[in-house]
Order: sequence, then structure tokens, then C-alpha cells
Amino acid sequence: MSAHIKFFCYCCLFFFVTGKVQAQLFKPTVYPDRVILTWAEDPTTTQSVTWRTDTSIVTGWAEITEEMSAAGLEPPKARRLQATTNSLIDKEYAAAHYHRVTFRDLKPNTLYAYRVGSDTLWSEWFQFRTAPAKEEAFSFIYLGDAQNDIKSKWSRVIRKAFATEGDARFIVHAGDLINRSNNDEQWGEWHFGGGFINGMIPSVPTPGNHEYKRDEQQMLRLDPHWKAQYTLPTNGPEGMQESVYYVDYANVRLISLNSQMIVQDSLARKKQFDWLEQVLKNNPQRWTFLAFHHPIYSTAKGRDNKEFRELFQPLFEKYHVDIVMQGHDHTYGRGRNLPVGKSKKSAGGPMYLVSVAGPKMYEMGSDNQWADKLASHTQLFQIIHVDHDRLIYKAYKASGELFDTFELKKSSRNQPATYIERMRPD
Repeated sequence: MSAHIKFFCYCCLFFFVTGKVQAQLFKPTVYPDRVILTWAEDPTTTQSVTWRTDTSIVTGWAEITEEMSAAGLEPPKARRLQATTNSLIDKEYAAAHYHRVTFRDLKPNTLYAYRVGSDTLWSEWFQFRTAPAKEEAFSFIYLGDAQNDIKSKWSRVIRKAFATEGDARFIVHAGDLINRSNNDEQWGEWHFGGGFINGMIPSVPTPGNHEYKRDEQQMLRLDPHWKAQYTLPTNGPEGMQESVYYVDYANVRLISLNSQMIVQDSLARKKQFDWLEQVLKNNPQRWTFLAFHHPIYSTAKGRDNKEFRELFQPLFEKYHVDIVMQGHDHTYGRGRNLPVGKSKKSAGGPMYLVSVAGPKMYEMGSDNQWADKLASHTQLFQIIHVDHDRLIYKAYKASGELFDTFELKKSSRNQPATYIERMRPD
């Protein structure tokens, strides 16, 4: 009997006797894993992909071709590009190589097939579609915190979101993707949960407090996995690139702020404020969406980000930000914080959204006058559909049951969006 079979039998016996399964370690191998799409440049003509192997693979490759529904995908039909390879080494987990390629000179609104690997060790062929070069209807997924029991209980939420909107063009992750910074097993669970979805639909992540820890000098440090596994825009303020950035997709400008540094560091707060004002001021897109972790208006008991709100909210309103996607409070809330007596249908400030995709839950706070819809102890995902001057928002429970919905209409970027009531469950 081979050593591998003996080990398998031992594991089966251990499970039978104890009823327990050890935590999955997600160690790297020679085969590419953690394949994930992100954007570093223009989504209409480029697409970035990152993947992981063990350190024996020193050179990575990616191949790409237009999808023609034919079996002959390999060269000479496919272009081959050499990856940039970086090491991620820590005493707490196995060393790994992360490989990245940015495909360039692509055609807008075109379906491509690609794979990644080395020599004879290749991934499966994935598909992705480039962004349209003009205004065109599309949908995307927004997820709050994953954080805990990621493989066990968060996985079904992202998969249900994909089953509900399989043609989504990207997925916004509003921070706290894991629970403990620099924990490779938890990142393994996160990639396991997303699986092939991550390789087909680009991720737009924004960091939360759990992606940070303090070093020996008590300085906040972003998890090194962040830059290793995500290839993100470097158009943010100096020193915060790839956690503070923006992407233009069709008629939307989507902006990621690093709210952990906003609430913890006054210099970083000012630097992001100045950068954001310029990004909003020089925005040619009809719609403006923000994603960050700490809510401007909290839903959970005992939470409030007063300094953040008082500095940034006037900026959001001045430049007519339309929706703000947040996490952190492990509850659900949606509202515009309109003054008492003002019609919800009147043009006003942004629609503030707080949601949670993972199983960690908090109790609802008592001071939630800003919100029109609230929920606690409920895992959710959100689908946002943008069609020229119309936005339709739908929040679903993990079961797929529709929980909340509304519509916004916006004639131009220089005007606030108008709220339209839609039929929704109470």
C-alpha cells in the first residue's frame, strides 16, 4: 500500500473515530491556484490576473485568446505573456510565489478565454468580458464582510450571488474579507469560497480593519497578501496605492477609500480627503459609487464614526455621490439620512448601504433614524443594475429571497439622483 493511500485511510479513520476534521491548510503546490481577476488599468482594453504556486515555480505564464467557442485555444491562436513573480514568505505559513499578468490591447466588450500556469502545469481555461467603451447596461455584485467561517458559511453567499447574477461584471468586497491579518489559511478559505468565480468576474476589494495589524513600532500595516494577490490601480495618493484607487467602468466611477486609515490616522485622513476631492471634481462619469469599510452612518449598537462623517459627508453631497457601499457593522441598513419631513423622492445625498455577507452578526443599534430599511442576524448579498440614467438595487438574503429594493434616476453627473420607490418586502 502506497504512503498516500495509508495517509488517506488514516484520515478517514480519524474522522470516523473523532467526528472532527482538521482545518484545511491550503498550502501552495506546483499547480496554479487562487486565480483572481482585478483591474490595474483601463477595464475596456486591459485585464489583470494574479495566481499562486509554490516556490519551485519561478516563471509563470498566461495565455489569452478571443473566445470563438472552438477547442483549439492553445498557441499559435493564443497569445502568451510572461508573468511578474514575487515571493510571499512568512514564518507562520508556507512560502509561495504570486504571479501576475496584465493583458493589454484588448477589444472593448469582448469575451476572452485565458489560462495561467507554467510548462505543462496549467489552470483550466477561464472566460472574462472586457468593459464596454460607452454607456451600456450592466450589473455588479456588492458583498459586505466575509470575515468568519469563510469556507463553511460565507461560501454559499458568494455562490448564490453568482447563481443569481452570473453575468455580473465585477464584485465589490467592502472590507474584512478575513478575520486575522496575514493568516494564510483564512485567505485560503476566501479564495476557496470564490473559487472559479474569482477567475471569471473581476474583484474590486477595499480593505477593512481586519486586513490590518500593528507592527513592533505600533504602526498600522496592511496584510502583505493584499498586494501579493491583488493587482490594483496605482492612481491613489502616495503610500496608499492599491488600497485607495478608482476604476471607471462604462458610465460609473467606482472609488475605494481606505477607511481604516481614515479613522486611525489623521494625516492619512487628510491625504485621502484631498485626493478624493480631485477625483470627484474631475469625474466625467454619470454615476459615482464609493466603497469603504467603516460606515458613515452606523447600524450596530455602540458604533459611530463621527470625525469621518463630518469631514467627508459634505464632499459626497457636493459632488453628488450616488451610492456608498460599506460593511463593518455586521447588520443591514439602507437610507439617505434626509431631514424629517423631506420627501424621499426628492433629490438628495447619497444612498448609504451597510451589509454583511458572512455569519458574524451584531445587535442593531437604537439610533437608526437615517435608515429606511434595517435587518440583523441575516446574511445578504446585493445586485446593482445600471442602465444609462437608471439604477436598480436589490438586496437578497442568502436563500435568494428578495429583501430590499429601490431605484435611482440620474439625468447627468452634475445633478443628484432621484429616488424611486419600488415594491419590496417589509
